[in-house]
Amino acid sequence: MPPKTSTMLPLGSALPSFDLPNTNPAFGGDHVRGDDLPRDPLVVMVICNHCPFVVHIREQLAAIGRDYEGRASVVAVCANDAITHPADAPNKMAREASQCGYRFPYLHDAQQRFVADLGAACTPDFYVFDRDRSLVYRGQLDASRPGNNEPVTGADLRAAIDAAIAGDAPREQQLPSIGCGIKWTPGREPAYVSGA
Repeated sequence: MPPKTSTMLPLGSALPSFDLPNTNPAFGGDHVRGDDLPRDPLVVMVICNHCPFVVHIREQLAAIGRDYEGRASVVAVCANDAITHPADAPNKMAREASQCGYRFPYLHDAQQRFVADLGAACTPDFYVFDRDRSLVYRGQLDASRPGNNEPVTGADLRAAIDAAIAGDAPREQQLPSIGCGIKWTPGREPAYVSGA
């Protein structure tokens, strides 16, 4: 299957509400609600365990979690159907979070509502919301892809987080992420993916 790209949700969109179970044992709490997070800029990473595009960058994801601790909130979310893709089941997510050193919640969106509200189409897909929970960035981590020999730096996402922390206007040029399509439960694939 060909890679999918971000749908590029309109800038200024409000953060969709969410209350999702957390699988990362290093981060306290069984559930995470968007309304309970500190009013720092918020980074949402739509990822999974097995996608080669995510595997390629997971060290940088862990580094971003460490580097922005206390200045921005970070959450990762996996919405892949765990029945058709058991490698992305919650127990495997917990193991992945531990092995990768993620210091942020790794949320399981079994109903796939939050990722659909984000307009997410692929793993990985990245979003930055400002302190008012308005979307200021959506797109790629950086220019690196498996096999293209570009270094994994996190440059695009880091620049967006830095701007949000500083209260600066979002960058006009934002490039879509690319990766594996989200594994939707049959009957749940949103219209923006199915074209319906």
